[in-house]
Amino acid sequence: MSSLTLTIIQTDLVFENKAANLERLKAKIENIEQRTEIVVLPEMFTTGFSMQPALFAETMEGETVQWMKEIAETNKIIITGSIIIEVDGKYFNRLIWMLPNGQLGYYDKHHLFAFGEEDKHYTAGNKRLIASVKGWKINLMICYDLRFPVWSRQQITETENEYHLLIYVANWPERRSHAWKTLLCARAIENQCYVAGVNRVGKDNKNIYHSGNSLVIDPLGQVLYHMADEEDVFTITLQKEDVDKARTQFPFWKDADDFTINL
Repeated sequence: MSSLTLTIIQTDLVFENKAANLERLKAKIENIEQRTEIVVLPEMFTTGFSMQPALFAETMEGETVQWMKEIAETNKIIITGSIIIEVDGKYFNRLIWMLPNGQLGYYDKHHLFAFGEEDKHYTAGNKRLIASVKGWKINLMICYDLRFPVWSRQQITETENEYHLLIYVANWPERRSHAWKTLLCARAIENQCYVAGVNRVGKDNKNIYHSGNSLVIDPLGQVLYHMADEEDVFTITLQKEDVDKARTQFPFWKDADDFTINL
């Protein structure tokens, strides 16, 4: 039986104050009492949901990526969350997947939040990132991606599904929290996988309140963890056997439609 332990950090963010956010997050990570393998931070965890990338973007050799490398190495964990990255004059809302040995992968947010003018400041990515850990496959997504199920949909072969765990990191406002909670459950049910949604709490620069509502959901859509309105650091161990059992007992995935995504 293969288990995977992850820690969710639901935190307030100091708007556009990288030093304060990194200091807070470092303390929270160092105070995790249980053994953990993956630590998940919210979207844009150094700045909050900033539309000023020219002021706050970093490179892949910058301070925050180095901070993640040091945190991962020191604590022997994988750490993930998104930050603002500049590449060749373009800005990306980029999720970093940092391993303890310093190797990393990344995912650039595909669905930019036009309602909040994210599309005017950032460039959309066009490739998914599915990470591998201990025999687990993990699909990594960012916030608004949640509203578009085709982008996260399992790519089915004749014998297996594409991934076992789907992670969303977010700055999702309280006023649309019903959609957040509902869609996270839907992604778990339709993909027959675990889903972890990690959101922030607190108000941003526009006085928009974020209630957190971070969730972990099992492959049958049952909620294993839910926290609203409070900062929280929560560790949970998932069992790959439960994913395999759900897919064997209810082999709905075999009837899935074939499709391709044209970018």
